[in-house]
Amino acid sequence: MSDNSKECNPETAFFCCQQNKKFLDNAKENSAAKIVSPVELEALFDYSGIQIIGITGTNGKTTTAAAMYSFLLDLDEKVAFQGTRGFYINEERVAPKGLTTPLLLDTMCNLLLAKEAGCQYFIMEVSSHAIVQNRIENLHFALKVFTNLTQDHLDYHDTFEKYKSTKESFFQDDCKKLINKDAKKIEFNIKNAYTYALDAPATFNIIAYSLNNGMTAVMRHFDKQVDFQSPLYGFFNVYNLIAAIAAVKLITEHSLEKICAVVDNFAGVSGRMEVVSERPLVIVDFAHTPDGMEKVMDSLKEKDIVVVFGAGGDRDKKKRPMMGRVANRYAKKIYLTTDNPRSEEPMDIINDIYQAIEQKEKVKVASLREDAIYFAIDELQEGETLLILGKGDEEYQEFKDKKIVFDDREVVREIIKEKFNR
Repeated sequence: MSDNSKECNPETAFFCCQQNKKFLDNAKENSAAKIVSPVELEALFDYSGIQIIGITGTNGKTTTAAAMYSFLLDLDEKVAFQGTRGFYINEERVAPKGLTTPLLLDTMCNLLLAKEAGCQYFIMEVSSHAIVQNRIENLHFALKVFTNLTQDHLDYHDTFEKYKSTKESFFQDDCKKLINKDAKKIEFNIKNAYTYALDAPATFNIIAYSLNNGMTAVMRHFDKQVDFQSPLYGFFNVYNLIAAIAAVKLITEHSLEKICAVVDNFAGVSGRMEVVSERPLVIVDFAHTPDGMEKVMDSLKEKDIVVVFGAGGDRDKKKRPMMGRVANRYAKKIYLTTDNPRSEEPMDIINDIYQAIEQKEKVKVASLREDAIYFAIDELQEGETLLILGKGDEEYQEFKDKKIVFDDREVVREIIKEKFNR
């Protein structure tokens, strides 16, 4: 079976869904063995018995999903996890990184593999692109989680309102939902809806927390209060963890005490607030939106922040000046550079950011990302913290005519080894 009409023949069926139905005639021309709909595929694959948990939002999807995956494994549950980092079944990586939400046939195949491995839970990140393209067609979710909503992907959705309505469309059915009540409000079906928050009254609340040397927090669920600890940095991770804890509570029979007891075992996601060096302190993060940058930088506002960042080419241009203003507000020194320029000229992207930075004396420009990281480390002073933002654990850079191997973390390690002999 294939979802590519060109691969169809008398021995290969065509999986026809909303996303590829325009190629149905081509599949028939290629004498496809059969035309299979999502409903028919579900009957063939029969993934019944697995609870699917879908997580969407501008930021926090990967960390929230990975935390859930970690908690469930530590609670001796069998679980699969599909998302930006790849596909995992019961602690084994089955497939490498790819789309945040794969094509529907790939997801169905992953569900089948998960069922064969005895999994009861299937956690998946759900992107706004996947919702629009109906890559989640006919999937039956046991729980849907909303993390937050800020500007992103306007190159695809055109306006923030269209982006917002796309996210809202995911929460219109009767299935169980978990909504961040402190985030920008979205419309959702209140049937079977639960909420989490730090500020607003909610089903799950954080009533006290400390961010010194990691995180300590007290969580309240109705009349029950339970504390938990975590090694994660950042105020935004309080939200990611309460969402993950609440989600596990909603889909399992485990007590809140038992769930909170395993939180400390989750060390975070590679490339998300990842401490690459402690002396000097260098942190790499995936933040690539104004809100994402602000949350990361605000979590370190007590420190003297030096930041290296750029913006992706062929993507939402409106966010570039906003990213520049965030850096201007929080950073002591700013190194502007490339991210994934794709078909755009790197200096055009850099200039879009530069124009919005009021304190130009803070800024140095290096169009080669490796140079920007080198200059930032070489000029880092005692007590300053270096943040390298935008790419996280990505292992490449995309240019108009090539894709090169590049990992912020490896570049940092090589520079520090060369400069400090360690």
